[in-house]
Amino acid sequence: MEVKEVLQVVTVQVNLIWEDISANIKNISTHIESLPKGIDLIVLPEMFTTGFSMQPHLFAESMDGLAVNALKNWSEKTSAAICGSFMYNENGKYYNRFIWFEPNGKCIWYDKAHLFRMGEEQLHYTAGIQRVIINYKGWKIAPFICYDLRFPVWIRKTQSFDYGLLIFVANWPHKRVKHWDLLAYARAIENQSYLIAVNRIGEDANGMQHSGHSKVVDPMGDLLYLGEELEECKVSSINYDYLSQYRNSFPVGLDADKFELS
Repeated sequence: MEVKEVLQVVTVQVNLIWEDISANIKNISTHIESLPKGIDLIVLPEMFTTGFSMQPHLFAESMDGLAVNALKNWSEKTSAAICGSFMYNENGKYYNRFIWFEPNGKCIWYDKAHLFRMGEEQLHYTAGIQRVIINYKGWKIAPFICYDLRFPVWIRKTQSFDYGLLIFVANWPHKRVKHWDLLAYARAIENQSYLIAVNRIGEDANGMQHSGHSKVVDPMGDLLYLGEELEECKVSSINYDYLSQYRNSFPVGLDADKFELS
């Protein structure tokens, strides 16, 4: 596949209305309608239709539900790939599912592997077991969700750097925003990869504050974008030639530890 040298990526940082699927879709639609043409990728937060709720028995949807249909429609309207996570119901088993949609209808998903036990996520959701690599416009992209950011072995998976872009969608609270920032930089630097991390803002029904700090980081760990504590859609550019040249000039991947996860 021919590589598109520069991808125009959009981070959608919004406040999430608690457990109100239609209201969140309406709000995000307003932001997406204002985007310029020529966007390649749009990234939404974790559980973009509900916030980080532990009531999937009430709000989890199928792959034909409002959340997935919204992603499909947004992708078609913008001619861009779009992704975020939502509550997914598969025959009474619930997953925090990352969904990726492309304008041609292609759909890929990743189920969150590391469930946030301090929020009792593991009591309500089933952990995913498959790591996923997305091939899009010649880029290899690895999707993850929130708490996954703390687990570099899962993110690396093997000794080879088999992606050039890491995506993290999150509902990461303000009281640990320092961890969010530092871990994001670390994951980009240690994997010599671009990183897009999208977090929500606002207060949820549990009184948890979220300060955004969505970001785009390059393989050197330099910041291309940092979100403030407000709703905004920001366009950033990531460059494949820059990624390749940096990896070739400083090939730490050749000395990476060899391992496989079972």
